[in-house]
Amino acid sequence: MKKVSLIIPCFNEQDALPIFYVEVTKTMGSLKYNYELIFVNDGSKDSTLDVLRQLAAKDNRVTYLSFSRNFGKEAAMYAGFCNASGDYVAVMDADMQDPPSLLPEMLEILEKGNYDSVATRRVNRDREPFLRSWFAKQFYRIINRISDADIVDGARDFRLMRSEMVSAICTMGEYNRFSKGIFGWIGFKTYWMPYKNIERVAGETKWSFWKLLKYAIDGIINFSQVPLSIASWGGISMTLCAFFFLIAIIVRKLVFGDPVAGWASTICVIIFIGGIQLFCLGIMGQYIAKIYLESKRRPHYIVSETNRDNIDKVR
Repeated sequence: MKKVSLIIPCFNEQDALPIFYVEVTKTMGSLKYNYELIFVNDGSKDSTLDVLRQLAAKDNRVTYLSFSRNFGKEAAMYAGFCNASGDYVAVMDADMQDPPSLLPEMLEILEKGNYDSVATRRVNRDREPFLRSWFAKQFYRIINRISDADIVDGARDFRLMRSEMVSAICTMGEYNRFSKGIFGWIGFKTYWMPYKNIERVAGETKWSFWKLLKYAIDGIINFSQVPLSIASWGGISMTLCAFFFLIAIIVRKLVFGDPVAGWASTICVIIFIGGIQLFCLGIMGQYIAKIYLESKRRPHYIVSETNRDNIDKVR
């Protein structure tokens, strides 16, 4: 009998976890698969760890990994992938925005053998702030144009994959992770399953507008060199413009004997060019910062507590 591993990153999900556990065990219990639930406690400040201990005590299919601090969702997903043992591996949120009821259909699609992964995408953004929704759409449009990552608009982290695809993900050990880009970059045939947006069953979202913006910038930097090209071509363009303006000023002086006036306009041009230079330096600084973090080779996560012995506690 085939086995399904479900990876559930958790950060302050004490209220949602009991609801999620009931629904996911009900769904998986109706299917002819062995399964395991891998909960990754990402440094929660509430009683999430206590809830996980209780679930593990009554159900031997529950595995929990508790980080020593908050390492982020990307690290939590990576820890789950590295410790999953199923023929099929799914990653999903505990807030029920990734409905377990979709798992039977996702498994059925993979069993047919035509796809290596079934990924979900939201077809609507009901009750989401307009500005946040607009920026999200622009992000997907931009990153698909300037990178090799194939990311569909509305893509969620919720997806079901064959173990071969998960193994490929685990080989990508970069510290600065952007899983949506990694899923697309490694290839494999993916079926996109659309579904309508679902509200959280409990708690509040951990993703503010600024966190999402930072995450989007990280994704662009991790999977594209276009910003560096923009900085380079911007510098070349500004240099050419300055050269032509210099020639025009010299000709004007020699032919018409007209002295160059306009101190205010000169200062404005200097400030503008200085701003362009700082912007380009900022772009290069972002890439250098990523290189700096990668060069440290620090672990992605540190597990301080788990109910299993065969767990990679540091990786």
